[in-house]
Amino acid sequence: MKNATTFVTKPSLPPLEEFIPSLEKIWDNRVLTNGGPFHKELEQKLCEHLGVQHVCLFANGTIALQTALQALRITGEVITTPYSFVATSHSLLWNGIQPVFVDVERDNLNLDPARIEAAITQNTTAIVPVHCYGHPCDTDAIQRIADDYNLKVIYDAAHAFGVRDVNGSILNYGDLSVLSFHATKVFNTFEGGAIICPDAKTKARVDNLKNFGHTGEISVVASGTNGKMSEFNAALGVLQLKYIDVMIEARQRIDTAYRERLAGVKGIRCLDPSTETVSNYSYFPILVGEDFPISRDALYDALKENGVHARRYFYPLISSFAMYRSMPSSQESNLPVATRASQQVLCLPIFPDLEMDVIEKITDFIRSC
Repeated sequence: MKNATTFVTKPSLPPLEEFIPSLEKIWDNRVLTNGGPFHKELEQKLCEHLGVQHVCLFANGTIALQTALQALRITGEVITTPYSFVATSHSLLWNGIQPVFVDVERDNLNLDPARIEAAITQNTTAIVPVHCYGHPCDTDAIQRIADDYNLKVIYDAAHAFGVRDVNGSILNYGDLSVLSFHATKVFNTFEGGAIICPDAKTKARVDNLKNFGHTGEISVVASGTNGKMSEFNAALGVLQLKYIDVMIEARQRIDTAYRERLAGVKGIRCLDPSTETVSNYSYFPILVGEDFPISRDALYDALKENGVHARRYFYPLISSFAMYRSMPSSQESNLPVATRASQQVLCLPIFPDLEMDVIEKITDFIRSC
């Protein structure tokens, strides 16, 4: 294993020579940002590829999530998950919103609909679930609750690019969905993100908010931000889309190999995606149980010492960080499933160029512990 150096994620990039003509076009037309030709082309191609109505591109997924909350005028309290990256809850704090954490389901580590209703108060205005590892939430149950209590639903779909269920893209659920195109994601633009909007009116509002609230050259109607994606990032995205299906197929082969080689290993549980879902294989999390010979952290350290950089993703829970831990909903007794998962989870390396012999060495090492 000493020579089997790899990484938990690795940007999947097309050949450099294919990108050079795009750079020349950007340089020649002198449009570097503010909704240039590549920006418009990527929005249109993403709509077609993803099967959605409207896409608003952003500089990154965090600004997109912050803007989605602003666009829907969310205030007060919002129910969300502690089992996510801190951008989910930080976006609430940035908007002066109080996060209320609810536990997750054991099978997919998504927000548990059975616990949402008990957390609703007169100050609750929305639900922000996360499609964790790209596995879809129980969208029907969440929408029923939202309808009963007149709540908005904004999905943090950072992991869920291209994921579909029997009704099509899971990005069409809720009032808005937010994507991340960070370099570690299945589809990336180095840095980037997007909001999926259901109608042209909402897209227009979001587009204004991501451009300082401008509605014209001399008109500003809201306290927006600078969330625009540059032409460079958009051009990379247009090129990436040409290869995305091949990349996901490669990730599927890696996912299958991991599952086959870890099957039957005592103390190791692989999360199973829904059989009714078309996955994007964005992560490969395993849960290291108490009956595994060594602890999760010991396995993490041992892999790292042997050149394999796995990730304890998500550990610690958001609710355990200083700015959140004093909230009543952050108590471990309120979050038993999420707490246990954060103590057991380990995401193994997965990216399209990961070679089979490295997968064999990683799984052989785990089996030998």
